[in-house]
Amino acid sequence: MSDMNDFNSRVIEEFRANNGVVGGPFEGLPMVLLHSTGAKSGVERINPLACLAEGDRLYVFASKAGADTHPDWYFNIIANSRVTVERGTESFAAVATPLEGAERERVYSLQAEAFPGFAEYQAKTSRVIPVIELTREK
Repeated sequence: MSDMNDFNSRVIEEFRANNGVVGGPFEGLPMVLLHSTGAKSGVERINPLACLAEGDRLYVFASKAGADTHPDWYFNIIANSRVTVERGTESFAAVATPLEGAERERVYSLQAEAFPGFAEYQAKTSRVIPVIELTREK
């Protein structure tokens, strides 16, 4: 697990150093940093995530690269939907809401069309990869 933490730490550093832009495997992929509260620990967790912006709507995907289990951050936002989002140089409070049914399908299809790796992730697992809308708090 520490390898993933080290990897995420490097991505977070690069994100912050380059105004929200990262390279390597994420080259060209729109990203956010999602701050959530650990469901069990209560400790703040930060995860770099691919995102999709559609007008003023913003979505992230609990893909975990097609693993058969949801990522830990997904359980955190289910337990506490209040999050902080870093996007580019901006940081804002938001509420994380999983999408259901046709709307989830529509948004995931847009992401998979733009970034085919997401179609591969869904094909690798029997679980339905959650799509979460991040709604900016007013």
